[in-house]
Amino acid sequence: MTLQDVLSKHTSAHDEPSRRKFLQTTLGGTAAGLLTGAGIMGMATNPHSTLAQSTLSPDAALQELMDGNKRFTAERLTSCEHDLAILKQHTVEKQEPFAAVLSCADSRVPVELVFDQSIGHIFVNRLAGNIATSEIIASLEYGAGVLGTKVILVMGHSACGAVKATIQAKEVPGQISALYAHIQPAVDQAGSDLEAATKANARIQAGLLRQASPVLAGLVKEKKLRVLAAYYDVGSGAVSLLE
Repeated sequence: MTLQDVLSKHTSAHDEPSRRKFLQTTLGGTAAGLLTGAGIMGMATNPHSTLAQSTLSPDAALQELMDGNKRFTAERLTSCEHDLAILKQHTVEKQEPFAAVLSCADSRVPVELVFDQSIGHIFVNRLAGNIATSEIIASLEYGAGVLGTKVILVMGHSACGAVKATIQAKEVPGQISALYAHIQPAVDQAGSDLEAATKANARIQAGLLRQASPVLAGLVKEKKLRVLAAYYDVGSGAVSLLE
């Protein structure tokens, strides 16, 4: 069976023209070399079968994330249909994710699923309360400065335990309370309303990324990167942009 046959087998009949445009924009490197001629045409309706490349604009990268979330909420996922063997082959020696997401460590927030993306597409950073610690900033700097991500989404979520614990300020075991100092500014701003405080926290953390990191700030200024806050509703599965 040829590569074209394998890819054609996984082609989805209901993929939209915008998805084809995404593929044409993102093809490059090793994947482009393998998918020449008729092979590219066979891939045209299944963009995620190839490696996500960093040639997208920040706006296009954000649009791909939000389009993926629409597929997720509509229960029309495409990422599960991809040939994982081919994806793994293309990502063994390098990664070129088009977006980065800083999310909470909450197990109800599966980032790749939420945005209907597969191996090598999203540079995921997870920490309770989706807070921008120095280690997280360093990681996201690597994602944007070295890997070429075009958008960073700081994503809070409904019923966030870290934000709720900060609001309650109760005694907790171990080092859990170390999170409080990072989230407290949002509680000071929004009060005891959990959803409002969670959204405020996402905005504050996104602002810290834009301001505290010269690397990220420079890319934002040059319009090579967008850093935004978002909110994920665990019940509906929908992601809303907060800026």
